[in-house]
Amino acid sequence: MASFNKVILAGNLTRDPQLSHTPNNTAVCEFGMAINRKYKGGDGQQHEDVCFVDCQAWGKTGEIINQYMIKGKPLLVEGRLTFDQWQDKQGQKRSRLRVTVENFQFLGGQDDQQAPRAGGRQESPEMGGRQPQPGDYGPSNNQRPQGPPPSDTAPSGEDDPNIPF
Repeated sequence: MASFNKVILAGNLTRDPQLSHTPNNTAVCEFGMAINRKYKGGDGQQHEDVCFVDCQAWGKTGEIINQYMIKGKPLLVEGRLTFDQWQDKQGQKRSRLRVTVENFQFLGGQDDQQAPRAGGRQESPEMGGRQPQPGDYGPSNNQRPQGPPPSDTAPSGEDDPNIPF
């Protein structure tokens, strides 16, 4: 019988990511997500359920999530379910399902990107409002890229398709 294990979730982080390293120096990032579901019940009332999911990202994926994400920020993850088993301090068998992240996408608009993670790299106005990406900054320093010089005239907005009026 064929098997298929794929999970795609979009939600908000419930806590700041925690980065650690294995003995062979592989990065491991753990974080939680809350996924909201709104629906209309049989009584005609709006209801909302929240599903809390533990996630784990390895290697460069985990490093990037740790660097750019903070509690409350939206994130889309794609990965697989992993079943963990262990014994607690009282000798009881414990288990949980967790999502092992394979791919991800930052979500949210420009306003969502204004609060960088402590110690992370901040968005630069010279970047045209886009979210910072790996490689935007040099590996040995946090120098911001230089953009075009500021304009002396304010834009009229007539030619800008991003202005809603």
